[in-house]
Amino acid sequence: MSARSLLLWYRRQFLTLDHYVLRQLLIALAATTGGLAALIWLMQSLHFVSLVVDRGLSLRVFIGLTSLLMPSFVAVVMPITTFVVCLFIYQRLASDRELTVMQASGMSPLALARPGLICAAFSTLVVFVLNMWIVPSSYHAFRQYEFQIRNKMAAFLLQDGVFTKVSNTMTVYIRSRDQNGVLWGILVEDDRQPDSHATILANHGNMVIVNDVPRVVLYDGSRQVIDRKTGRLNMLVFKQDTMDFSTVHQTGQRDRDSAEMSLSELLSPNPKEVSARDTGKFKVEGWRRLTSPLTCFSFAMVGLFAVLSGAFSRHSNIKRPLVAVLSVVGLLAITLLLQNLAGRNMRLIPLIPLVAILPGVICSYLLFAPEVKTSLRMRKQA
Repeated sequence: MSARSLLLWYRRQFLTLDHYVLRQLLIALAATTGGLAALIWLMQSLHFVSLVVDRGLSLRVFIGLTSLLMPSFVAVVMPITTFVVCLFIYQRLASDRELTVMQASGMSPLALARPGLICAAFSTLVVFVLNMWIVPSSYHAFRQYEFQIRNKMAAFLLQDGVFTKVSNTMTVYIRSRDQNGVLWGILVEDDRQPDSHATILANHGNMVIVNDVPRVVLYDGSRQVIDRKTGRLNMLVFKQDTMDFSTVHQTGQRDRDSAEMSLSELLSPNPKEVSARDTGKFKVEGWRRLTSPLTCFSFAMVGLFAVLSGAFSRHSNIKRPLVAVLSVVGLLAITLLLQNLAGRNMRLIPLIPLVAILPGVICSYLLFAPEVKTSLRMRKQA
């Protein structure tokens, strides 16, 4: 099928009114989702300000790190914004009497709801793609980047004349750094072993990478350790010593989070990576990825049902939109509660897709069933 024939088919299938309403829905959806995701990104970014303050990271690195969380924010807020957009746009059309004119022209509830259903289908597809591929990949990249910053890159951000907190158990001070990268006047406070606090002094040193782990080669220095039992100061003088500046073992391994695993790994957790106690949590996360796109349809149907059901009020009716908002808030609360309980009792997992799709099915039946029954009755009579 060529592009021209596809365009002609689209114009035959969808009315001008569909284009008019759908355009408003999609523009509002993009603006609302982008704005809310940006707000959440700004709030969550505050948790990483310590990396900038304590590790001396640049603004570019900070934005690059936190922007990797944006796909997960979009996936979380899009079902809510789909509901808000459908409810707001259709309520505005009702208030401006545009829906009344459309209904008077002979448009059925299904025809009126068609742009909203297309918008809901678009949101469902977007959230499904985000949950299945984009969010796990971006969150994995985020964890890797954060891992490097906290355990490797921070060692290279030492500033002259500043006590730099390389990790929670190590603080480094250098007096100066020459053009060749040689560090002069080095002081290290090493608390990685709680029972043997060490202070290392060195005349100079060089930063090197060994097996992807940052280390510094110290020259002409001493290592002072206080014995906690005897209170004696033990001093070791050295000509050359090598010190690991990372906060992890040399293997550089880290535990993977459920958010960065694939769907197959979540639904069938590896016993070597996931303990038996956490198996339910990982399976719930897998089912959440599968079912959360369906909430876009369900929430949109709640909004459409609130506006299109019953007769249009001449005055602005706030009762039905308010009930719709409270219903969606209740569904969100039930979903979170159910996911929490299913993580402990896996027999509740089948209820997760049921809660996700059932509200949309009920609203669709109540809104479209009379029209479908009438159409079937007329066909039988004909």
